[in-house]
Amino acid sequence: MTFMDETKSRLAPGSDNASDGGLDAHVVVDRGSFRLDVKLTAAPGDVVALLGPNGAGKTTALRALAGLTPLDDGHLRLDGVELERTPPESRPVGVVFQDYLLFPHLTALDNVAFGPRCRGASKAEARATAAEWLERMGLTDQAGAKPRRLSGGQAQRVALARALATRPRLLLLDEPLAALDARTRLEVRAQLRHHLADFEAVAVLVTHDPLDAMVLADRLVVVEHGRVVQEGPPQDIARRPRTDYIARLVGLNLYPGQAQGHTVTLDTGPAITTTEELTGPVFVAFPPGAVTLYRHRPTGSSARNLWRCEVAGLETHGDQIRANLTGELPLAADLTTIAAAELDLRPGAEVWATVKATQTHAYPA
Repeated sequence: MTFMDETKSRLAPGSDNASDGGLDAHVVVDRGSFRLDVKLTAAPGDVVALLGPNGAGKTTALRALAGLTPLDDGHLRLDGVELERTPPESRPVGVVFQDYLLFPHLTALDNVAFGPRCRGASKAEARATAAEWLERMGLTDQAGAKPRRLSGGQAQRVALARALATRPRLLLLDEPLAALDARTRLEVRAQLRHHLADFEAVAVLVTHDPLDAMVLADRLVVVEHGRVVQEGPPQDIARRPRTDYIARLVGLNLYPGQAQGHTVTLDTGPAITTTEELTGPVFVAFPPGAVTLYRHRPTGSSARNLWRCEVAGLETHGDQIRANLTGELPLAADLTTIAAAELDLRPGAEVWATVKATQTHAYPA
């Protein structure tokens, strides 16, 4: 029985396994000095983003799902079918690699037709399928072009068409926008979101770019040091980060502490007054834009949160200046170029930082 035959029998109406559709994976890869231990579940139609710093294990997880890296423990089920012992070429999995890996000697049409041909389709059938996918991607005019004549955005869409032409039940995308320049990336990101929205099976996206993850995925799984540290809808993770890495990605200052009413005593010592009334372990977060800086201790400020700090460094952040501060409370503060000049900010300068309680956000740890 083939994978598709087994899947049909499991998902047939009235089958006890009809609820088994989608991905159910526990990926364990042990390399001695590094151990990846990640659980992933997704229903058909879901787009899940694996987000994390370099070396977190994201690509290792993707390779394990594709069958290119064997599992040392755990399991891998797709639509209720065990895949651990299924060779990569027999898995209903499509992969879009970071550098696309298009065959340089084949046209765009024949690149896309390659997958169906490998799955047993005749040359005519495979080319007809490829032509249909190129039309969906808006690339009919490029069907006869070889990869070297394609733009970065066109090559990305050909690679996606090649992955989808085999009708995979799991689509894996490894940093699919990393090779594009900023302008092309904006356009292709929107196109990719449209194509993923129409994809009826499971898609897993690996990225270290928070904007790609937020725009393309329905759910984020954040991996650090081979472990899942947080998962959920993008808006929840952006609002309630639980690690410094996530906080930096979404642009927040984040501190763990103990709450007693409206006061949170941070693990590092200082206290923060918040609008939320909580008890026990919490996180407190606020954006760098909520921080107001003074060169001298303010006397008329209504802010109840006040710390003496020192400028550790300055950097351009969009159209603003970001000041990285150390001292009573290490934090990042954003201010305009004019404000930075008026304060005469420079490394080593002493400043006072204030944040209003209404601009903080506390939540249970």
